[in-house]
Amino acid sequence: MDYRLFDAYVDAHADEFVQQLVELCRVPSVAAEGGPALAQAADRVLELCRQTGLDAQLAPTGGAAAVVLGHIGQGGRRLLIYNHYDVQPPDPLDEWLSPPFEPTLRDGALYARGVADNKGNLVARLAAVCAYRETFGALPLQLTFVVEGEEEIGSPHLESFAAGHADLLRTMDGCIWEAGYKDEDDRPAASLGLKGILAVELHVRTAGADSHSAGGGLVPNAIWRLVEALSTLRSADGVVTVDGLLDHVRSPGAADLALIERLPYDAAAIQRRMGVKGFLGGLTGVAALHRLMFEPTCTINGLLGGYTGPGSKTVNPAQALAKLDFRLVPDLTPELALRLLQEHLARRGFDDVQVRAGKDGLMPARTDPNAPIAQAVFAALTDVHGVAPNIYPSMAGSGPMHQLCQTYGIPAVSIGVGWARSHVHAPNESVRIADFIEGVKVMGRVYGTFGCFHD
Repeated sequence: MDYRLFDAYVDAHADEFVQQLVELCRVPSVAAEGGPALAQAADRVLELCRQTGLDAQLAPTGGAAAVVLGHIGQGGRRLLIYNHYDVQPPDPLDEWLSPPFEPTLRDGALYARGVADNKGNLVARLAAVCAYRETFGALPLQLTFVVEGEEEIGSPHLESFAAGHADLLRTMDGCIWEAGYKDEDDRPAASLGLKGILAVELHVRTAGADSHSAGGGLVPNAIWRLVEALSTLRSADGVVTVDGLLDHVRSPGAADLALIERLPYDAAAIQRRMGVKGFLGGLTGVAALHRLMFEPTCTINGLLGGYTGPGSKTVNPAQALAKLDFRLVPDLTPELALRLLQEHLARRGFDDVQVRAGKDGLMPARTDPNAPIAQAVFAALTDVHGVAPNIYPSMAGSGPMHQLCQTYGIPAVSIGVGWARSHVHAPNESVRIADFIEGVKVMGRVYGTFGCFHD
């Protein structure tokens, strides 16, 4: 199929597509804050879908952020497109070079909160629908867009949404997932899954109230007690040491190992970009990729307790709190990981450490690289970029892929318009305009290739 006319249309309308992205990024749709901005973003996405020609509507989620559900196209194959319009909080604000919700063009890149995660991918996929229809006519497949507003807080209502649309989801032949980027070597990447997650809080109270630190040799200190418990959960080299947890980790198969052995991984360059002297355990190359793809993690997200204000306060704290997340791999479920954590702490006498789990843990997910949607994506990326993509068996991050896709037998592939320095979830988030436009061209080819794909 000759895409020269399609590419010319995309180039001619590039400014229009970028402006659509700018307008969507102006909406401060921070999921953790809720409020009217989420409804505003949902309405904006709905408008974009309808402008593109989709039959779209808002699907309510019991008072939470609505899901935008849209359909378009003809043909026998059905492709699900999953995105989200919510974003992470922009903090710390003083590290942004331009206001996070005032999209700013600088050195060929657009800077804004949510521009890479995930509004750039969403707009590119809609722009590709527009360009395809204008140059080729009707789409050769049926597209269903599902765009939620709670991904950044664990997608608490997406599972119930999926259950309510189970008959629709079971008809899908594949899914393009929300996330994607170019690697450190500026080569396009495709991911065939992601990790699950369990988020927990550990609460400790050692006394009725804070006391003078002069008694610190006798009176239990909540922060010390919490630190002692935390120190049993992971070794200094990054290996999770929760009793029995690693026994449930599925070993990667030969196909997955072959994929990571072919991946370039410049550990030194990544460390320089991140400002770290080295990775935990001194891992580099394939060993580092093995950790990212196939091993669980235990991360302390934050600690709260005692006094951290100016000057000193000689206090012995009575309460302390730690927030943690565990990234999960097959065959670890959130329920299993929680039980093993609780048993691990109790076995060591930490019965006073209260474990409170988040309501919405996420399962890990995987897709076969030989699935038709995966092959269509690989071909599209190769055609646009002139090189074969780097193929990852899994992303190191998490999302509700299993709940929306694998539960209903849908293979899913992640691609997108980000780059190695997109700073997702961090200040100065960005996408390069050239990558965004290339992403539109890739998606046009995905629609055409997958729509005409023969098993």
